[in-house]
Amino acid sequence: MKKQQNKPFNISDNNFEQCVKCTVCTVYCPVVQVNPDYPGPKQAGPDGERLRLKDPNFFDEEALKLCLNCKRCEVACPSGVKIGDVIQAARIKYSRKRPKLRDSIMANTDLVGTVASAFAPIVNTTVALKPVRQIMDKVLKIDHHRIFPKYSGEKFETWYRKHAAAQQQGFSKYVSYFHGCYVNYNFPQLGKDLVKIMNAAGYGVDLLEKEKCCGVALISNGLIKQATKQARQNVRALRKSILQNGAPVVSTSSTCTFTIRDEYPHLLGVKNDDVRDQTELATRFLFRLIDSGELKLVFKKDYTTRVAYHTPCHMEKLGWSIYSTSLLRMIPGLKLVQLESQCCGIAGTYGFKKENYETAQGVGQPLFTQIENTDVDYIVTDCETCKWQIEMSTSGKVKNPISILAEALDVEATQKLWQK
Repeated sequence: MKKQQNKPFNISDNNFEQCVKCTVCTVYCPVVQVNPDYPGPKQAGPDGERLRLKDPNFFDEEALKLCLNCKRCEVACPSGVKIGDVIQAARIKYSRKRPKLRDSIMANTDLVGTVASAFAPIVNTTVALKPVRQIMDKVLKIDHHRIFPKYSGEKFETWYRKHAAAQQQGFSKYVSYFHGCYVNYNFPQLGKDLVKIMNAAGYGVDLLEKEKCCGVALISNGLIKQATKQARQNVRALRKSILQNGAPVVSTSSTCTFTIRDEYPHLLGVKNDDVRDQTELATRFLFRLIDSGELKLVFKKDYTTRVAYHTPCHMEKLGWSIYSTSLLRMIPGLKLVQLESQCCGIAGTYGFKKENYETAQGVGQPLFTQIENTDVDYIVTDCETCKWQIEMSTSGKVKNPISILAEALDVEATQKLWQK
């Protein structure tokens, strides 16, 4: 007689009922290890959700705000419970506090980036001054230790229209590039590197129609209506590119990619099933082409460097660091050291806030120690905020894998392979 099997049954909108209370999520939580005020993912997530469903007064906003949303609890969970989503969804559902002025400023990256880029030399000099940082600490509660990323005087979109758009017309295959706020306002060179590689590989690069910030900072700071509006606009742009124009979408940010693929449907209720699989990191896109025999890259014979790869938390959740490190290992003159996967602590705007600064630096300290004990030319990572945190907290200089590939690539030799 066949034994009857009982499958888990969910009564909620998430799967917290599948939690078996093993506490492995708490063991892997980086915040628990440095801040005793945080109850841990099991208590803040599944355990707390049971109580909150009975009585919303069990919602403890101050405790749940300590969650980094790094998703390492979800990676560790043997039952596949979306613990991070349970916590973030509870903040969205139960919080009645309006976002502070500081949080609204830091979350509106498109608005702030547009204004700051127009006055980049003045803004960069001003926010670096110690007295200004002390004032921001006292007035806005942005910790005075935090170093702001510099803004570029020319946005990536402006450079693309002036110098790259016309050259993209001659290709038979295309991708669309979700460049994100960091490339557009802070570091256009990463976008230029992506265009260089894709063109060398035989792909033209288009920009998405009316791209908006992915919204991760809006979600974490409680601006949910705006995040949802921007998510809908981005999904419309993805559909036009993928479904109408037949151009898959690539990004150079692990957090932007993760937010678009997973946070839109899980936290904002914005469905993306029809475009999710064709929205990915550029390193994964390139690796899949090479692995299928559709692309071969040729690298400079005299290129040498030694790098250490740091896996960002959202990259750990995606499970995609293997694509970036495999591409790096294809470069003959490159020596790669794989750092132990640990959270850097910044978590977007989390580590900028005065009340979180000590926790953020405590979380990142084991990674900082690893880096200082590693003899390399560069730290390599797919996350821009990890770059900010590592460069502020260590002596290491950080690059994206795409920039390393662009430096090492023999463009002419690679183009000749597909132009034959």
